[in-house]
Amino acid sequence: MALNLSQKQEVVAELADVASSAHSLVVSEYAGLTVGQLTDMRKKARSEGVYLKVAKNTLVSRAVQGTDYQCVADALTGPLVYAFSKEDPGAAGRLIKEFVKGNDKLKPKLVSIGGQMYPASHVDVLASLPTREQALGMLVNVLAQPATMLARVLAEPASQVARVVARVGEQKEAA
Repeated sequence: MALNLSQKQEVVAELADVASSAHSLVVSEYAGLTVGQLTDMRKKARSEGVYLKVAKNTLVSRAVQGTDYQCVADALTGPLVYAFSKEDPGAAGRLIKEFVKGNDKLKPKLVSIGGQMYPASHVDVLASLPTREQALGMLVNVLAQPATMLARVLAEPASQVARVVARVGEQKEAA
């Protein structure tokens, strides 16, 4: 169905809003997927905080102007689905990687993060990024490790004194 000018402007505004706040973008070719498969992918995307959109490439090119994703504007050709990670940088990569396992018709085309465009092979790299909770857990572990080591170092002299006193007491009892 063809869009009129005001509908196109709404789509561009919506995409520009999402692109301005998204953490990453995965663009994939979806030719050959059924409506049911796309619907399943949309449901999963909503639950994972990924904005998934099928739109005309010219509208997406206009929408990403002035954002970190401006670098992909020239590479948008063919029937494409756009997955923007809204909450977690790796969410779109995980979604596409998981969906590709069961659907060989979906083919990642490019990845964009931090104002840089990468080839489709970087979907695996993006998918391997830790979630926010995992990253916070790693940070807590790194911050707690020096404190744990300090506590061990400070407690060691006291435990050595206790062992020496115990040995002396054992020797006196034996004698």
